[in-house]
Amino acid sequence: MAHAYTPGLRVAADTVLTRERRLPLKGKVLVQCGEAVTAKTVVARTELPGNVHTVNLASKLGIDPAATPGALLKPLGSAVEANEIVARAKSLFGMVQHRAETPVRGTLESVSRITGQLIVREPPIPVEVDAYVRGRVANVLPDDGVVIETRAAFVQGIFGVGGETVGALRVAAKGPDQALEPGLLDESHRGQVVVGGAYASHAAIQRAIQVGAAAVVVGGFDDHDLRALLGRDLGVAITGQEDLGITLVLTEGFGHMRMAERTWSLLASHAGHEASVSGATQIRAGVMRPEIVIPLESAAAAGKQEVGEHGGLIVGSLVRVIRAPHFGRIGRATQLPPELRPLETEAAVRVVEVEFLDDAARAWVPRANVELIEA
Repeated sequence: MAHAYTPGLRVAADTVLTRERRLPLKGKVLVQCGEAVTAKTVVARTELPGNVHTVNLASKLGIDPAATPGALLKPLGSAVEANEIVARAKSLFGMVQHRAETPVRGTLESVSRITGQLIVREPPIPVEVDAYVRGRVANVLPDDGVVIETRAAFVQGIFGVGGETVGALRVAAKGPDQALEPGLLDESHRGQVVVGGAYASHAAIQRAIQVGAAAVVVGGFDDHDLRALLGRDLGVAITGQEDLGITLVLTEGFGHMRMAERTWSLLASHAGHEASVSGATQIRAGVMRPEIVIPLESAAAAGKQEVGEHGGLIVGSLVRVIRAPHFGRIGRATQLPPELRPLETEAAVRVVEVEFLDDAARAWVPRANVELIEA
């Protein structure tokens, strides 16, 4: 019988995870190796250079650009307030006085004798990086960040949008096949990670945003609702930076997708526990999956066997397609020919014939484009 290893989404009841937390540029690490941290502990801090504004002193003062440095009322490097007069000059034998004001609060950075332009830089922008998950500092990256280690229950989704968030798990649906309806959400879900069942509509996500939920985790979501939620087509970019007011994680795919029993059971068993959620997704090279991390009592310990580790792809296996044109569709493997077969791109690869559950249609799909899921 044909047999091929195909990785699936990770669902772990008890495992050890590490998460690297880095600053966008050099800064200061605020914690020490071995230190216990919460999800919201600030582990590193830096400052981004402020925005730059230019003031055409030569034009405003009516003087030669070479004379602009001498017209400044404060030396370079001085702090200034918005609308503060920073330069003066006289004309018409001293009878007319011209002045120039700074448009923003900031610092006088430089002035050009060639162009007569003054550069004012706004105050630096503070940037802080938190631990994201409860655990301990396993390693310090000098001036860059840290590596956090945590013992946790762990669920990967197939697709997500929205950034990192933290909240208590709250199961809103009665089972993995129930849709998350707007009426199931209320103010008590504020700041919580809401676990639905098979599906959430655009109205349900809007209601979750309205009540202030931190995240929604469901089996499926319609692609046209995703466009409505984002206000644009997503394309192939990495997700996770969207400012939606909520993080959405799909565990199964697009459409009405019953959440896998194993995933549902694991999430439901941790109701009330703190969970760290990220919607960041990249399907192409450098695969990145959305995730739900539920730290266990110990910050770090020897990992146990992961739930959801799969063996091989065989005829009858339930699979999910993870790339276009059938992205997110679920079906069963019906044929696994051992020989290579050419694709439309003329590349020869091993393929699997998939019979899709929604309409019984069949398609040949590269084996690298499918992953095993729970039967």
